[in-house]
Amino acid sequence: MPWISYLEGGPKRVNHAAVAVGHKIYSFGGYCTGENSREYTSMDVHVLNTATFRWVQHPVSDLPYFENDDILPYKRYGHTAVVYGDKKVYIWGGRNDRASCSTLFCFDTIWHCWTAPKTTGNIPPARDGHSACVWKNFMIIFGGYEEESDAFAQSIYYLDLENMHWTYVHILGPEPSLRDFHSTVVIHDKMFLFGGRGTTIEPLLSSSTSQVLYCNELWYLDLNTWMWHNVRVSGDVPIGRRSHSAFVYDEKMYIFGGYNSVREEHYNHMYEFDPRNSTWRMLNIVGKRPCERRRQACVVVGDRVFIFGGTSPHLSLTSNANSRNIDDKLIDHSDMYVLDFKPTLKTLCIMAVRKYHLNESSLPSNIQMDIRNMYCPNKISINRPCNSAG
Repeated sequence: MPWISYLEGGPKRVNHAAVAVGHKIYSFGGYCTGENSREYTSMDVHVLNTATFRWVQHPVSDLPYFENDDILPYKRYGHTAVVYGDKKVYIWGGRNDRASCSTLFCFDTIWHCWTAPKTTGNIPPARDGHSACVWKNFMIIFGGYEEESDAFAQSIYYLDLENMHWTYVHILGPEPSLRDFHSTVVIHDKMFLFGGRGTTIEPLLSSSTSQVLYCNELWYLDLNTWMWHNVRVSGDVPIGRRSHSAFVYDEKMYIFGGYNSVREEHYNHMYEFDPRNSTWRMLNIVGKRPCERRRQACVVVGDRVFIFGGTSPHLSLTSNANSRNIDDKLIDHSDMYVLDFKPTLKTLCIMAVRKYHLNESSLPSNIQMDIRNMYCPNKISINRPCNSAG
């Protein structure tokens, strides 16, 4: 399970949302420091070909946005994206620096166009920092920060993606605390929840007497009974955090990165949770791994995990114990890291060629192309030449 590739030059995005459709990854929205996040411009879409590691900006991003347009989603951050049905991606929630959104949008990856499906039922209030999972034909929304109530949330809504009807779930029994920027994943008929940011005073985030909390408890929601369960865990339990990534591989949950403002710490370790024995394990993965970061995207395609974007403190801050106001001194990333759970012999050989600086000129042209793809930067954010020797 090595880190097999590190590439710069992808889309420089923070707090974006991304999904896999076939062998391609679609990345939607997000922001970059210095951009005007108050303007109503259409959401940008970037597409990664995971076979070649090449990024392109989707042409739909060039379409204009008008304030009365109910088809094109405006550019946003803190939203969610899920895939369902015939290669369609559903975007919900998120915000720009003016307001949050509660309109459902659908991006068709075949026709390359946006629609805004009409929905009925109990539509969730606008929010960002929530999570979204697909189970059967339901898109399940949990938590986040609600604009209307100016509060964290612990509510659950689900959208039936067959008839576009929203339902509010009445929970009986214990439930997780209010939070945003947590992670949820579905394994079989359970939705596992980890992390997020909450406060000791509910529900106002802006309360001057509230204290920010980062819970490291693990919960799961039984999707057949809609009841929450607090899991007794053992092993290398991760520190509570927000804005991390979570994904599922081989019926296990993995988390990466994140941030804890109480400790003023960013993270870059990978943790594995096995629901069969309720055990956490911190992984020691060989290769060049991502630096400490938060608000990155993380997507699984086959046996590979693609991590890209996010934001981190400047290197000078990580070594300065007296530094403060980390949020004001962040650097945004345009990089991508690829983790391979089951690297092929071909992949291992390519890595050996680069590690030992072997002569590539005598290799077949298709292998030389594969090497260039694994090691040459993209040109979305930067434009620099590829050095085939290193």
